[in-house]
Amino acid sequence: MSFVNGPIPQRLKLVHGSGAIAFGVKDSGFSFFLLPYYNLVLGVEAGTVALALATALLIDAFVDPLIGHLSDRTYTRWGRRLPWLYLAPIPLAFVWTLLWSPPVTGTPGFTEIVALAVGVRLLLSACEVPSVSLVPEITDDYDERTTLFRYRFLSGWIGGLLMMVMAFTVFLPTPADQLQQDGYAAYGVFGAVIIAFSVIGSAAGQHRIIARRPALKPPPFSLKGAFAEIADAFKERAFLIFAAGGLAAYISQGMTFSITQYVNNYIWQFGERGFQLYPAVLFASVILMFLIVGPLHKHFGKPRSAAGGVIVAFVFYFAPYAFLLAGMWPEPGTTLSTALVLFLLVFANTAGVVGIISATSMVAEIVEAFEERTGKRAEGTFYSGNWLVQKCATGGGILLTGLIVQSLGIEQGTPQDEVSQDVVLQLALLYMLVSAVLVVVAAYFLARFPITRAQHEARVAAKSRRAAGEDDQPDPIDQAVRVDPDANALKP
Repeated sequence: MSFVNGPIPQRLKLVHGSGAIAFGVKDSGFSFFLLPYYNLVLGVEAGTVALALATALLIDAFVDPLIGHLSDRTYTRWGRRLPWLYLAPIPLAFVWTLLWSPPVTGTPGFTEIVALAVGVRLLLSACEVPSVSLVPEITDDYDERTTLFRYRFLSGWIGGLLMMVMAFTVFLPTPADQLQQDGYAAYGVFGAVIIAFSVIGSAAGQHRIIARRPALKPPPFSLKGAFAEIADAFKERAFLIFAAGGLAAYISQGMTFSITQYVNNYIWQFGERGFQLYPAVLFASVILMFLIVGPLHKHFGKPRSAAGGVIVAFVFYFAPYAFLLAGMWPEPGTTLSTALVLFLLVFANTAGVVGIISATSMVAEIVEAFEERTGKRAEGTFYSGNWLVQKCATGGGILLTGLIVQSLGIEQGTPQDEVSQDVVLQLALLYMLVSAVLVVVAAYFLARFPITRAQHEARVAAKSRRAAGEDDQPDPIDQAVRVDPDANALKP
């Protein structure tokens, strides 16, 4: 049974969501600043940085399911998740600091970048996977799960945007400062403090509610058994459909985030004011998402909201690029051009976050489908699977950015006015074409996610009857919406 029956207290929503601030800090750093920092400041070739970060993501992604499985099997008087949330954030904060002050002489190499990135990502997984796995445990209500994810995403974006605001106003306030190393070191220390406080504070705030010994003691751990259970979970049909759509959506997101500094500098030629307004625009879009995603899920359901979100995001985000390529856009670098880009970005990012939050929330319903088929709960395994998809895809997106930038010959420390118009237009065209393909694939699969609200609620009702010892025969409504459990598994 869930920890909370009925509406979730407002305090719990806030405290649980605040744990995602650490993820936002990491995501902002990796997505917006890490590739330009190592490329344009430390002098590592863009392709090498992108390959190193993609390699780190792949290593971490395949360890994540094991972390999720271990979290599912943790058996203490504080429950399954809290020990992870208390132990992992301190070493995470330390390694995060080293990432922005590499402990090497001269230019970091491929191996050093991989080692630091893997350290950060593994330790963050040890925080984020147990934290997000609490969502299906706290409540089994279809809409209340969306509410928890709204707060998680809001908190994550607040963490990321706080880091962006501090970067553009304190640590890296001008385009010239963004090419100097000292500001990035201070950025790393500040982020480390935020990471540690957010994870530990969130765990402590939820302690009274979730610190319960699990109902069943798991069998002894074995590596063979762990991978067998992980493989069984990952062949769940609903998970495979989600993974196909999520993979494309996350690749697109990873490419968009990692290429942002390049397009804002070299295509739109933002000045100091443009960079400072950028975080405020993103924050406005996240607030808008927070207000509309619940009604969208109630009216359209999660799958259609996810598919529609990625499509609408593409239309608004790439409208300026299309007009620029057609010669119908104001001169980049002017106040009018910057204002129009930021205005359209509000709606593009709102729709994009609606798509991602809808897809992430869909994973929670896979938990009950899997439990119906196998009798096992595997929240950590499925959300580590979500991270596997996300990290592989984000690595792919960063790699695509690195290849695009390297193919166009944008070198270390290149000022805005030294990039030719031909290179600018090629960057815009390549970026738009690759994104279009990814959006079509993402929307196609996300719209076909097979678990509806009615099916989920039928499963929860049947489980409640079994727990109460009532007759487990389905009523006519249950029969009408219940899915054959065997149909949820991938047939060999």
